[in-house]
Amino acid sequence: MAAHVATKRKTISDYFVTSPPKRARFEKRSATNHDLPSPRTSIPAKSASHGTLVEVAHPALPSLSTVPGFLTTSEEASLLAFLDRQSWRTDLARRCIHYGGTYCLMPPRSASPSTKKKIESQIFTADPLPPELGFVVDRMVDAGMYSADARPEFCIVNEYAPGHGISAHVENFRFGEPVVGLTLGQADTMRFHELVEEDDGSVRSGLAGKAKRTGRKVDVLLERRGLVVMRGEARRKWQHEIVRGRVKGRGEGWRRVSLTFRVEIKKGRGR
Repeated sequence: MAAHVATKRKTISDYFVTSPPKRARFEKRSATNHDLPSPRTSIPAKSASHGTLVEVAHPALPSLSTVPGFLTTSEEASLLAFLDRQSWRTDLARRCIHYGGTYCLMPPRSASPSTKKKIESQIFTADPLPPELGFVVDRMVDAGMYSADARPEFCIVNEYAPGHGISAHVENFRFGEPVVGLTLGQADTMRFHELVEEDDGSVRSGLAGKAKRTGRKVDVLLERRGLVVMRGEARRKWQHEIVRGRVKGRGEGWRRVSLTFRVEIKKGRGR
């Protein structure tokens, strides 16, 4: 369980529950998108049984790309088994785990102002990125998504059951690029909303919902065992969300687990 660095609540446990590869080649394939960095080809990426991993630029959303089949089925199963043994936050509609940084809990909507203030004043330090996720980060570094001296140190794990979602938002600008999401379990669709200007107002503060949109939106398929990679405009000028209430075709046992990797901008290092 994450370490508590402020005043500990007696009922805090109520919010948490426990439940050598071969080398491959990595290529970047550009569609009609000219905002991506120059295509990289033949860059090694660790993989147990892949031939070539291909990063595909999205044809309609600037600087967004996807990497199908980033993990093997056995790697996916191992990661899910590991995550299921961890302690999950349960104060949100969906379960989640934080790795890296700090966080606070979400008070119940029915909480009194004093209870809300008490809950929000407690800051927790998340566990660091565990070794079990190391091979995923290594593969992204080998693929050139991150540099060896700026590896992702932050990861949020979210579990989605039928009907679950997450409000439209832009990742906080204290984090650099790219922001990379990995999908385990079932595939899903992520909806992007174009903003009039860059805005990283948070959902929690209510500012994300007030950000002005152009009205343009794009739905992007999040493939099982694949990555979605956000850079440039896609990362800073488009909000992304998982639309709530989707239950059609999602029977008993349907489950998607997402891992969002981020790197913090540090002094002397740009986006």
